[in-house]
Amino acid sequence: MGEKKKNKKPEETEIQSIVESSRREFLKNASITGAAVVTGAAAVIAGFRHERAKKKGEYVKVLTTDNKLVKVPVEEVEGYQMGLKELQERGRVGIKGKRWIWVIDLSKCRNARKCIEACQSAHHLRPYEYHINTLVMQESVNTPAYFMPKPCQHCDNPPCVSVCPVDATFKRQDGPVLIDNERCIGCRFCMAACPYSARIFHWQDPKDAETDKGKEYNVELNIPQRKGTISKCLMSCDRLRENKLPYCVSSCPNGVYYFGDENEDAVTNGTTKETVRLSELLEKNGGYRLMAELGTKPRIYYLPPKNRIFDFEKDRPEEKDFII
Repeated sequence: MGEKKKNKKPEETEIQSIVESSRREFLKNASITGAAVVTGAAAVIAGFRHERAKKKGEYVKVLTTDNKLVKVPVEEVEGYQMGLKELQERGRVGIKGKRWIWVIDLSKCRNARKCIEACQSAHHLRPYEYHINTLVMQESVNTPAYFMPKPCQHCDNPPCVSVCPVDATFKRQDGPVLIDNERCIGCRFCMAACPYSARIFHWQDPKDAETDKGKEYNVELNIPQRKGTISKCLMSCDRLRENKLPYCVSSCPNGVYYFGDENEDAVTNGTTKETVRLSELLEKNGGYRLMAELGTKPRIYYLPPKNRIFDFEKDRPEEKDFII
């Protein structure tokens, strides 16, 4: 009989030695405070998926949220959920290298309201609570009316951010302006400062408050929400995290919305899935920003309602079908 081969121990790395010395503490605290390779429990994963290996003692490589590659035992990875602190930190930083931009083609909107329904469903809003709404607009008595979807404009110079006394509303480096209900004190200064009337106040317990009770708060989805706090359009940051189009953009049946990355000069139509150059789309169609003269620098562009694909008066819904 030949000698039995001894099992070779895996090469010890900084993260392995920490895990071996105190695995339970690693998972419980989800934080490694003296290690340069990991920053907190962002530590372990953002959206990482892995099927559990059959053999114990196997390690997998994981990219942390601060872009470091570490090795972690498979059994420690499985079932991990980010805590409030990690969700808050990730939500405030945004997605590195991106500058999200939104284009709304007014010639195509016929008030289908599918964008509104998708948004309300995702953010647990009541039928009369809006993060995005459609307004009936008319330049003069001699020009035809048209519909205008109006979400938060996600300004690059947002007055709402500068007036917040508790840093509850903030501007991310990748474009969106978000609201943190964990910090919001309900003073409504941001509502007064916003020239676009893009925020709502929860005067009562939010819809699905009981169902959402106990869930870890996600600032990118703004759920669970709380009575006495502000809510607004979030540019579907939770969807952007998964490399998906925003709820409203993907649900529109008429091709009203384009969405993409300004850094790449490219936007994708939510209906046709066609990707076009942002600069060309704006130049050829006379793109403009809402009340740009205020100096707010919105990240939402509009294309004028020219060559409309439908007749407003003929297709106009009953007044009871939409609320302004």
